Amino acid sequence: MQTVSSESHHKHIHVACAIIERDGLVLAAQRSATMSMPLKWEFPGGKLDPGENPQECLEREVREELGLEVAIVAPLTATTHSYPDFTVTLYPFICAISAGEMILHEHAAIAWLLPQALHSVDWAEADGPIIAEYLRSLSPSCAGSMPCHHADFP
Repeated sequence: MQTVSSESHHKHIHVACAIIERDGLVLAAQRSATMSMPLKWEFPGGKLDPGENPQECLEREVREELGLEVAIVAPLTATTHSYPDFTVTLYPFICAISAGEMILHEHAAIAWLLPQALHSVDWAEADGPIIAEYLRSLSPSCAGSMPCHHADFP
C-alpha cells in the first residue's frame, strides 16, 4: 500500500503585492467577507499567471483590483509563509500611483495609514514580515512626521 504525504497536496502559490504610498501614507486593503481569510487586511496584489514575472503580475493585479496604474519604486525581500492548507510566497514592491481613479473591485474596504499605524489593523499573517521590512526601510526621521522617505533609496 502506497501512502501519500499531506505535504504533496499542500498548495504553494506565488503572489505579487503592492505597498502603495501616497502623501506619506500607505494603502491597506481589507479582504471581502467571501474571500479566504475574510476581512483580514493585506497589501493589494494577486497570484502570478504562468509565464508572468512578479512586476507584470503586480501591475495587472492592481489594475484589476483597484483600477490604478502603479510605478514600482523599489522591491522588498520575497517572503514565504505557510498557512494550514497552503503556502504563499509574496513578492512585495513599494509603489506610487501613476494613473487611475481607485475603484474597489474585490476588497471590502481600504485605508490610508501612517506607516507607524500599519499595526492598527488585523493583517493576514503572511504580511507581517513585509510590514517589518517596510518600516525598517523608512528613514529614522519618520517617527511621526509626513511625508516619510526611504533610507536606502530615493
